[in-house]
Amino acid sequence: MKKIIIFGATGNVGSYVLKYAREFFDANEYEVIASGKRKTDFFEKRGIKYYSVDISKAEEFEKLPKEDVHAVIYLAATIPSYMDRYDSRAYIESNILGAFNVLEYCRKVKADRILFSTTVFDISLYAKDGVILKPDMPYNFSYKGDHAVYVITKNTAIELIKHYNEEYGLKYFIFRFPTIYNYSNYEYYYPNGVKTLRPVYRMIEQAKKGEPIELWGDPNYAKDMVHVYDCAQMICKAVIVNRKKGFYNVGTGIPVTLKEQIETIIKVFSPKDHPSPIIMRPDKQASGGFLMDVTNAKEELGYEPKYTCEKLFENYKEEMAIDRFKDLRRK
Repeated sequence: MKKIIIFGATGNVGSYVLKYAREFFDANEYEVIASGKRKTDFFEKRGIKYYSVDISKAEEFEKLPKEDVHAVIYLAATIPSYMDRYDSRAYIESNILGAFNVLEYCRKVKADRILFSTTVFDISLYAKDGVILKPDMPYNFSYKGDHAVYVITKNTAIELIKHYNEEYGLKYFIFRFPTIYNYSNYEYYYPNGVKTLRPVYRMIEQAKKGEPIELWGDPNYAKDMVHVYDCAQMICKAVIVNRKKGFYNVGTGIPVTLKEQIETIIKVFSPKDHPSPIIMRPDKQASGGFLMDVTNAKEELGYEPKYTCEKLFENYKEEMAIDRFKDLRRK
């Protein structure tokens, strides 16, 4: 039976990708295996093999399967969103040394392919209002700020992956992530090290109470809003595609305006008899979104996004009610 190992399966994206993969692949042909740094019995309670592995330590890979490894889905990373105290060394250890160790594991067990997630911040300086980001754009990022070393380490990992492709024939598929939308009961992030409630959760809470929601800047400012299951679809299709390599933007290719996003949140979460009013704030600035070209993912992988803005927030509502991954989330 072919094995698919997901590093980072305890993370916000990885846990949903694991769920999707177990439903996507024929269990008679593929075994989906979870791996993460933390010690947990969450997966084993659900009949899923789980290995606790610190990817920065080469010796820990000895725990993992040695035979019939078809694909390694490498989603584990240290990222700025959860760094409450800036530590550039953590990026080096996780995103470069970790990548080397994962690649060495792939080489030793003769894995067919590796799938790797990188960041849209590698081309973030192209992102002006209305500009659609292409998968093959050259790097264009700031060498200053809390994302700089993160981007550099991700780019370095990609260079290592290309080397292993040339030297050892390891197939590779790179996925450039913007914000991936999925519900988590940990609703905070750390821009520049400051614990901050994510705007989407603030608006959801306001909508549930029927409170006013502010719309900052231009209501027609648009971004790509990709649901985690569309992201997972793209990844899973790359596990089985008959290609040697690929580089893809993760997204839908469908712009969602700020007005549409907020109106949808109100439609899904507000009481029907007391919907939140929208307060226009053109004096405030809204930014941070990206428009993603996913043409080559459609052509090469057969990718077709399924989640509209409304379907995305309906899923948030469903996941809030059941909180399926609450035992994996940091508090």
